[in-house]
Parts: sequence; structure tokens; C-alpha cells
Amino acid sequence: MAKLVIIDDEAAILELMTKLCKAAGHQVFGCTTGIDGIAAIRSNQPDLVIVDLRIGDVNGLDLVSMCREQFPSTAVIMVTGHGSVETAVEAMRLGAFDYLTKPFDLGDLIKTVNQALQRNGVAAATPAAAVPSTTLRSFTSSKLIGHSDAIQRIFEIVRRVANNDSPVLLEGEFGVGKHMVARALHEASRRSNAPYKELQCSAMPEDALETELFGPNAIFNRVSGGTIHLAEVNQLPARIQAQFNTFLDETQSKKGWGTGSSSADFRLVVSSTISLEEAVKAGKFREDLFYKLSVVPLKIPPLRERRVDVRPLVEHFLKDLAERTDGKPKTIEPSAIEFLEKYNWPGNMSELRNAIERACAFAENDRVRPSDLPAKVTQQIEVPTPSTSEGITKLPIGSTLDDFIKAQERAFIQETLKYNSGSREKTASMLGVSIATLYRKMGLNVERKTTS
Repeated sequence: MAKLVIIDDEAAILELMTKLCKAAGHQVFGCTTGIDGIAAIRSNQPDLVIVDLRIGDVNGLDLVSMCREQFPSTAVIMVTGHGSVETAVEAMRLGAFDYLTKPFDLGDLIKTVNQALQRNGVAAATPAAAVPSTTLRSFTSSKLIGHSDAIQRIFEIVRRVANNDSPVLLEGEFGVGKHMVARALHEASRRSNAPYKELQCSAMPEDALETELFGPNAIFNRVSGGTIHLAEVNQLPARIQAQFNTFLDETQSKKGWGTGSSSADFRLVVSSTISLEEAVKAGKFREDLFYKLSVVPLKIPPLRERRVDVRPLVEHFLKDLAERTDGKPKTIEPSAIEFLEKYNWPGNMSELRNAIERACAFAENDRVRPSDLPAKVTQQIEVPTPSTSEGITKLPIGSTLDDFIKAQERAFIQETLKYNSGSREKTASMLGVSIATLYRKMGLNVERKTTS
């Protein structure tokens, strides 16, 4: 059993981390202020300190320096937000063992704690799988949710390549869930009991990024048999791309992917919000590095192309929000779901989750109504069309110009069909399109028999 001091001024997060570490068999002293944390460190001389970078009365970096100078045998793990990753790297220069970036999965905490304690010769904690499930809540979900064909194909690919250590390239718009797919690959693999680390390549200056990737305590050395997700890999500067390309050549030639000593034992997943292949054509990304990273390419479609997934995602978010507050999941009216399914979601799942969280904050009597949703979701534009009894079609704010054109096309096709007494062949000929194109624009199966 090791002695731990955890310092975080967010009481809910402190409680969850404390419960997890206690359930793993450690003696834990939780503190919500830096002053109390320093007192706990001095009186208990812990094996490990976990400290948030930003606490009200003490700078986390100062605490790292204090531990290095006064308690050199005490390991320190820094907790930080994405926007403070550069400072977290500075904390490691000052002597911190590692850092965790919020939001993080609590399962990763115990794995990082184990690594830090083992490096200092202290007995590791109970494996995370043995910790009661009630303490293993996540600040961000790693689950893949959805019923669409596109998501089901992703499920199948994840299953098939989980234990194949070849690099995976995830591409998709902001908010489509690339980090969830990366996490799912890790959790479905034989590496699931090892650490999972995510690095936002766009979140730090070039020098700090170089240190984090190739410095003495580089992320590749700290992952120890786990998975590394390099997000926004398209943002790597040209100089770092060259270093990374050489690093991967050396790693592969010496040990192969996922074999050999722990210093090079990792599964690499990278993601990008733009097409890396197009970036190569534009001269913004190295072609040789692209081929190394895209052994298993996986495109994640935006939410507007899989609207059938909106309902299960909403149900999941409602349940997840309830678990975070130890409450009962709120219900949502069918009319509210209809608005959510029609909205275009330019921010994808991230925007949807924020909309549900906002709606829950405004909801009364534990029921989400359309009036609780953001105005942009429920506001609609009236588009004149002859296809409805009122002569208008309502499109939600956020619809694309393509949505408007499709609505007009459908209306025009329907009127032409009426003129031709329902004959699809005559309608296709009159409109100057093939029968297959007519069926596609009408949302019908091209193999259906035509009506003459």
C-alpha cells in the first residue's frame, strides 16, 4: 500500500480520484487547496502526489519544484486541461513523472499511478479491472454509440484491427468522435490494461511538442505497452514531421511495431480533421510519413450523414449526465427529438452533447422540451415549395444550401410525377435524367420496379 496526496480544487473530481485510489488499496489524503496539500505532503511524506496545475492558492509548478527539492523520492503526476499542455510539459522538465489531460478516463489514472510507483520501487495498486465499477466513471465517454450502417462498419473494423499493431489513421470533421474510436481501439485490444495517452499536436508550441515527442521523458517512453493517440497530426510542423518519420523508421527497423523493450512498445493511432492525402498533394504533409501512418485508414462520417444515430446518442448523453450528478436520467419529449434529428450539427457529437447538457440545465420536472433546446436547433426557415398543403417546407437553421436544393428538387420531381400520372420513366425523360438518378433523388431503391 502506497501513500498518496491528491490536490484538486474541483471537489467532484477530487472525490472520484480519491475513491478510485482508495479502492485500489492505497492510503489517500485528498486536499482542495494548495496550502492543505503542502501540509499533507510535509506531514505524510507520500510516495506519490497528484496535483492539478491550476489550483486557486498555489501554482502547481511550484509544488512540483518543492517536491523535487524537499521530497526527491516522491513522484508527482500533473493534471491539466488541453490548453495547458505546454505548462504540463514544463512540469515534467521540473521533475514530474507524467501528466493527465482533462477530460480523462479514470481507468487511465490508476495505470499512470502504477507506473510512477513502480519506477520508485513501490508496490503497484490493484489492477483497474478489480476496482468497483461505481468508481470507474469517465469524464469523457469512450463508447461508440449508433445504429447507422456507417457506425456499424466502424464497429467491425475496430473489432478486426484491435490486436493488429499497425498504425491507424482516423479522419473526420471536428467533433465526430475520433478520440472515442481511438479509445475503443485501445480498450478492445490486448493493450487495454496498459496506459492510453492522447496528445493534441496543435495544443503546444513547436519546441514543447518536440520535447514531448522526442525528449528524455517522451510520451513514447511513458506509454509502456499501451496506446498513443496523436490528435491533429496534420498540424505537425515540417521539422517535426521529418523527425517523426525518422523515429518511426528507427523504431520499426529495430523492434517492429509493438515488440521489443517497453521503451518502444506502443500502438500508434493518429487523427486529422482534414484529408492527409489532400495535405500531401498540397505539399503540407510528408508523403513518406503519410504512408507510414495510414496503414489502416478509417473515415468517420459527420453526424448529419447518420441522423439515425442522434436518438441513441441523446439517450447516452442523458444517462451519462445523470451519472455525473448521481441523479436519475431526464426524459426527452418526442418533439424535441424531432428537432434534434433535423438539425445539421456542424459541430457533430460535441455540439450535440453540449446542446443536451444545456437542455438538462433548463429542463423542469426532469423532462426536456423543445423550448429547453438551443434556439438555433429549433428555429426554422420557411422555404416555398408546391409539395405541401401549405406551400412551404420548414428547414432548421443550420441546414446547408445542399439541403435547400434537395428540398426544391424533391418538390419539383413530385409535381412532374403528378403531371405524368405517376410514370417514373416519363418523368425521368422529361427532367433529362436517368431512371437511376430519379430514384436516388426520390430516396428510393434503384432495383424497385418502375410504374408506367
